[in-house]
Amino acid sequence: MKEPIRVTDFAQEITEALPKGILLNSKHEKFNSMVIGWGGLGTVWGKPTFTVYVREHRYTKAQLDATGEFSVSIPVNGVIPEIAKVCGTQSGRDVEKETAAHLTLEAPEVIHVPGIREYPLTLECRVLYSQKQDLDRIPADIRARMYPQDVDGTYCMANRDAHTAYIGEIVAAYRIR
Repeated sequence: MKEPIRVTDFAQEITEALPKGILLNSKHEKFNSMVIGWGGLGTVWGKPTFTVYVREHRYTKAQLDATGEFSVSIPVNGVIPEIAKVCGTQSGRDVEKETAAHLTLEAPEVIHVPGIREYPLTLECRVLYSQKQDLDRIPADIRARMYPQDVDGTYCMANRDAHTAYIGEIVAAYRIR
């Protein structure tokens, strides 16, 4: 069962959960979920939005580019370590995240990307706009810390690549019961 929510009523809860790790879900040829700690709830062009940032070589990026849809799943009782470990350290190219992290997928309301019962606050989003970051415009101290160039960008946990920002219009919001 799903209980529709007003996103603004949960803004603080969503904002506080984000740096601890929430899930960005995508689905093209198969379902994928990855832990994110950066993002933003907001309003763009008069529409409620959630912005996510995905590095260039991530499996999720290819899925978002192919479908233009994503869901965001937010825990209400804290991060579940097993889910965070699998979805935060393994690539969906190599692992079936639904099975490996023991996720219970919940059918979506509007888009084609499911939510996750274990992380019940769910935002379904349709991409309005995306843009790759220009690393030269990022302050040098942040660039050195967050985008070191001495690592292999294809490795799952590598952090050398710029992000693409995806601004998603929130087209459905609910709590899975």
